[in-house]
Amino acid sequence: MQRTLLAPGGVRLAVHEAGPVDGPAVVLVHGWAQSGAAWAGLDGFRTFAVDLRGHGGSDAPVDGYRESAVWAEDLAAVLAHVGRPATVVGWSYGGLVVVDYLRAHGTAGVVGLVFVGAITEIGRGRAGGAVGAVMRDALPAALTDDEALARFCARMAPRLPSEVVGELTAAALGVSPRVRGELFARDVESGAVLAAVDVPAVVVHGLDDEVVSPSAARYTAATIPGAELVLLPDTGHLPFLERPFEFAAAVGKVAR
Repeated sequence: MQRTLLAPGGVRLAVHEAGPVDGPAVVLVHGWAQSGAAWAGLDGFRTFAVDLRGHGGSDAPVDGYRESAVWAEDLAAVLAHVGRPATVVGWSYGGLVVVDYLRAHGTAGVVGLVFVGAITEIGRGRAGGAVGAVMRDALPAALTDDEALARFCARMAPRLPSEVVGELTAAALGVSPRVRGELFARDVESGAVLAAVDVPAVVVHGLDDEVVSPSAARYTAATIPGAELVLLPDTGHLPFLERPFEFAAAVGKVAR
């Protein structure tokens, strides 16, 4: 079921809801140039997969993409829509959006955190934003060139079926070059924010991820007090599709 909610400033955000209404609430925040449709189902959970501003079925306003406070309030609107404390899962760039929320609101309304293939910082030399060869090869061309973006999608997780890669590619191509570029026009350090987390957290990362380096996961897990690090062999940038059982188990460790 898809619902539409209003974020501050009147931006409409699409939220895809699934699962039993009385299941533990899980908010899913996708990555750069993707959408809420990327997520695999989490049986037994009530999931709320948002399309970030500029992505999927959500509005694409002219500005706001460079502002941590804007991302924070977008995610706050999703959590308010959920209406009860939730586990928040951030994949890839979605991890940075989760940290934007934590910077503004702490863990209000959050019972647990899962970072999966995620960055938690961005900018040259930021340990929580370390990327791999696939991302380095893609930029800057994939910001404006659709063919480069399609090649990037095909390399995110080479073991995925071609039809899944096709769906990911279609979602990526639906994001305008302007939005693609704006998301990278940020420089964000997050060490103090991560160190202040006071809810259970799990960091899940594929050891074969060449989009976001596993070193970013190690940094995030080492900085969040008590966080558990789950490193998955033979797994690329999409553990929730490549290793769905292990991913669901990680979410189950903190969701309630």
